[in-house]
Amino acid sequence: MTSSAANSPQPRNAAPGAAGVGVGALDLSDRAAIAWGALFVVAFVGTFFEFFRYQFVQATTQVQDWGHTLLIPLISGYFVYVQREKLALQRFAPSWAAFLLLFVGLAIYSASAFGPPAIQHHNVRGVGVGFALLGCLLAVFGTASFRWLWFPWAYWWVFGQTISERVMSRVTERLQDWSAIGADILLNTLGVDTDRVGNVLTVHMSDGTTHPLNVAEACSGMRTLMAFLAIGVALAALGLPRWWQRVLLVVAGVPISLFVNVLRVASLGMLSMVDSNFSTGEFHSMVGLVWLIPAFLMFLGVMWVIRNLVDEGQTPTAPRTGVKS
Repeated sequence: MTSSAANSPQPRNAAPGAAGVGVGALDLSDRAAIAWGALFVVAFVGTFFEFFRYQFVQATTQVQDWGHTLLIPLISGYFVYVQREKLALQRFAPSWAAFLLLFVGLAIYSASAFGPPAIQHHNVRGVGVGFALLGCLLAVFGTASFRWLWFPWAYWWVFGQTISERVMSRVTERLQDWSAIGADILLNTLGVDTDRVGNVLTVHMSDGTTHPLNVAEACSGMRTLMAFLAIGVALAALGLPRWWQRVLLVVAGVPISLFVNVLRVASLGMLSMVDSNFSTGEFHSMVGLVWLIPAFLMFLGVMWVIRNLVDEGQTPTAPRTGVKS
């Protein structure tokens, strides 16, 4: 009689009946794998401590703009977790190219840390950290397993760090203008007498007083565009089977971000009629965080629509994200 255990898939590099995670000719228990993983994280963060320290400071002091970066490593880790069984079936054969990538990453990071002031920048260090992490992954897991690891790595590299103000301003300036125009139209439609000059909205009270509302870049909430895109990519990878559906959901992050920000600015304008202090300070930031909830619900609604655009009985295109079919 053939037992069910004999029929279950075994890692190609592991002896029959071996438990845990196969690593070449070596087998690690789940507890040992977690311990080695934790040791690697500590060593990696320690090596690039300045990058992670600055990133943590930015995320905790500008929660409204970059707080989501604290969650990105956890989401990337979850992407790896859902592929753990497929990873266990791969042979962990280190690649020599990995050490070249690790060297390049360390070189870029060192040049940014100790080189000319022109390249002493957080995002330049981020490039070095990204290459170094890629090299470490290939050195440990090999190229065969990287088909399941490239997406979590890329997700962390793109969304796990703050973006230069110079780069963000080029993207957000136009969106900021649209937010001011949209909020002006919405407030006047709702019966709130509002004038707009550039990006400054002026709310006129019935007693003749006015409350200016400057839709400054920080107030526009457009930096949360990165958070919306990160949400869209995660939901697309986990909840949609076809590549074009995933692309649609990610692209939808831009109009969703713009629409939510129009509502946000309009709500601040209406609150300023009650107390002008509501449009500034901590309360202003709290309003921005509250609006992330309906933004997430909008993403879920758009995902439901996109998923139902095709017959579920059709065979989906094979996924290439290495996350979920």
